[in-house]
Amino acid sequence: MKDDKKKLLSKTAYLYYIENKTQNEIAEELNIYRTTISRMLKQARDEGIVDITINNFDTDLFLLERHLKKKYKLKDIIIVTNHVDQDEKEKDNLLAKESAAYVRRIIKKNDVVGLAWGSSLANMAAKIENFRMTNSIFVPLVGGPSHINSKYHVNTIAYDMARCFGGKSIFVNATVVQESEELRDGIINSRYFDEIKAYWEKIDIALVGIGGHLSEQTSKWRDLLTEEDREDLKLREAVGDCCCQFFDEEGKILKGNLYNRTVSIPLERLQKVPYAIGIARGEKKVRSILAMLKRKYINVLVTDEETIVKMLKISKDPYYKDIK
Repeated sequence: MKDDKKKLLSKTAYLYYIENKTQNEIAEELNIYRTTISRMLKQARDEGIVDITINNFDTDLFLLERHLKKKYKLKDIIIVTNHVDQDEKEKDNLLAKESAAYVRRIIKKNDVVGLAWGSSLANMAAKIENFRMTNSIFVPLVGGPSHINSKYHVNTIAYDMARCFGGKSIFVNATVVQESEELRDGIINSRYFDEIKAYWEKIDIALVGIGGHLSEQTSKWRDLLTEEDREDLKLREAVGDCCCQFFDEEGKILKGNLYNRTVSIPLERLQKVPYAIGIARGEKKVRSILAMLKRKYINVLVTDEETIVKMLKISKDPYYKDIK
């Protein structure tokens, strides 16, 4: 490249990147067509005259997020970075922090926010910082558990979220799994429950955890399952649950007696929610997360690197070869 050409490219790049001038301003100053300035800036990058470095940014992670976002047609995906010396509690805390930051970023005034329950959502609610008033409505997506730490209960999470965002919380007064279909139908069809069902049709953001295999011990609500329920789920090869509804490896909901006794928003309804956000991490939840993505019950996933790597391996994603 001739020196005069190189000098002109360098001058153009300096005006644009250092002095923050617009392309129109540069065109006027250098007496060059505006369209030429755009081509010159690209050439300056291609020739190595301009070397752009973005600090504190993991390019590989960004490209992985973009790959998964495209593959599963997600609205967004947040992958939390893991470090060698992290214990499980620290991993959970980082997941909660990233989840809280994401919710705070997308929530708008007067949004209707649906909530499931469990440790992932409770931890997220506890990590919300810099409260801002949105006048949003926070509504349960499921009935309550039986024996569980009260901070993990859906009513507690709804109350905490409403307090953070200056909104209103709706409470549910029913256990998620009833003893009979008749009891469940009585609750769902009651006048008291009409308000909750009406909000289910207006949800702007749904926040859900994802349960793993039946052998997983962290889902305390599963003490409500009978022995017959468990045997049936094993026979039908359940891989996990969301909103207390079990599904197989393809994401097909395992309908039957247990499903008909469950007080919960239908998972199919989540497919219509603008932001259906799944928050989950861990090896035991990999297959259930994949199933949720296959059926598009969620369009936003918040998880961590370890979980994603295992997902890539199990799903035989070609991208796995590039990150091993």
